[in-house]
Amino acid sequence: MRKFSIIVAGGKGLRMGSDLPKQFLLLKEKPVLMRTLEIFSDYDPSMKLILALPEDHIPYWNELCQTYHFNRKVSIVKGGATRYHSVKNALETIAEDGIIAVHDGVRPLITIGLIDRCFKEAEKFKNAIPFIPVSESLREVNGEKNQRVDRSKFVMIQTPQVFEVQLLKEAFRQRYRDEFTDEASMIEFMDIPVHLVEGIPQNIKITHPADLVFAEAFLAHEESKK
Repeated sequence: MRKFSIIVAGGKGLRMGSDLPKQFLLLKEKPVLMRTLEIFSDYDPSMKLILALPEDHIPYWNELCQTYHFNRKVSIVKGGATRYHSVKNALETIAEDGIIAVHDGVRPLITIGLIDRCFKEAEKFKNAIPFIPVSESLREVNGEKNQRVDRSKFVMIQTPQVFEVQLLKEAFRQRYRDEFTDEASMIEFMDIPVHLVEGIPQNIKITHPADLVFAEAFLAHEESKK
């Protein structure tokens, strides 16, 4: 079955304390976004990769590709005002059936193993959403009051979120809602069960400076084992 991946990279990097969007920051001497794209390309070189970027970021991305000799085949579409609109723009460029992943461009520690697991599970269950258990204690805050909640009933969701192409297209025919925080929430509004698959702890989203420090250390540790 034909595979597709939409890589969403619309962040402004405000929480990183940097003028440079976080997807363009260097991770072990290579832009974060470039590392993410390379892993998906390595997983399946025949897969169609679509990168959703804000229009004003595209020239800079093209410069980075020349500087770092990045020659992987990637189609670029203009990102929208929200993740929903960026993914929708990318999805409209796909005319074939198959299985499609949607992944955050700032999750560069994704592995080929997790990508493969999500695609295979989506082929069987129509969708596959990676998760990891909650390891911290949780409290529910309601105004000035707060109370303990059972963390075993909660999980943290990651990407890639993988779907049958037609299922995802049907989800995007819905009118936009603020509750559409990710693609899984969209199919849930269609009363379609969300199929969870085990994720990996290192598949973090680079959001804060400490995340970049962790990613650097993790990659250094992985390289030391080779």
